[in-house]
Amino acid sequence: MDRKHTFEDLVHIVETLRGENGCPWDRKQTHESLKPCMMEEAAELVSSIRIYDKTGNAENMREELGDILLQVMLHSRIAEEEQLFTLEDVIDEICRKMIRRHPHVFGVQVKEKRAEDIPADWEEIKRKEKEGKAWIESPLREIPKELPSLTRAAKVLKKADRLYGKGSSYEESAKLLAEKAGKLAGLCPEEPSEELMEIMGDILVNLSNIARIFNISAEQILTDRIEDMIDKWETGEKP
Repeated sequence: MDRKHTFEDLVHIVETLRGENGCPWDRKQTHESLKPCMMEEAAELVSSIRIYDKTGNAENMREELGDILLQVMLHSRIAEEEQLFTLEDVIDEICRKMIRRHPHVFGVQVKEKRAEDIPADWEEIKRKEKEGKAWIESPLREIPKELPSLTRAAKVLKKADRLYGKGSSYEESAKLLAEKAGKLAGLCPEEPSEELMEIMGDILVNLSNIARIFNISAEQILTDRIEDMIDKWETGEKP
C-alpha cells in the first residue's frame, strides 16, 4: 500500500512546480492571474457540500478542499518568492487571529458564552483589528467588491444599519418592492434604459434587505429556485 502523503510533501510539490525545472504554467502564475482560480475553486467547494448533503458521499468535498489548499499554497509560495511573507507567516497569522477572536476559549479566564452572543463579540474584535489599516477606505467599502452582488448588498445593508441606523424594515422593503414592481410592469421598454436598470437595482437591493433582516442567503434562494425550475423544465412541468 502506498504511504499517505503529508503536508510537507505538498510543500515540496508546490516548491518543485514553481522551481527552475517545474511546470511552465505554474511558474508563470501570479496573485492576479490566480484570482479566477480561487473564485472557481471556492464555488466548486460549495457545490461539493451540496453534493454531500444530497448523497452522503464526501469524496468530492475532500477533493475540492484540496484544491482550495493548493491555492493557498501557491499564493504563499509566490509571496515568499516576492519576499512578502511565507507559508509559516500565514499559519502563524491565522492561529493568532483565532486565539484573539475567541477570548472566551483561549483567554486567561475562560468564560461560558451562548452561541448567539459570539457573532457580536467577533464583530467588535474585528473592528478593533481593522482600526488604522491603510488599505481600508471606509467601513462599508471594506466589504469586498468581489463578493457576489446579492451577498455584498446584504452585508453592506447590515453594516450600514449597525453603524448609521440606515436599515429599512421588512414592511418598508416589501412596500418599496410592490411600488417598483408596479413601475416595472408599466415600463414595457423596447430596449434597456437607465430607468429600467435603476428600478431593477432598487428591487434587488430591497430583496437583499429582506434577506438581511431574516439572516437568509439571497444567493442560496436564487440557486435553489433555479434548480427547481430546471427540474420542472426537464420533467415537462411548468415552473
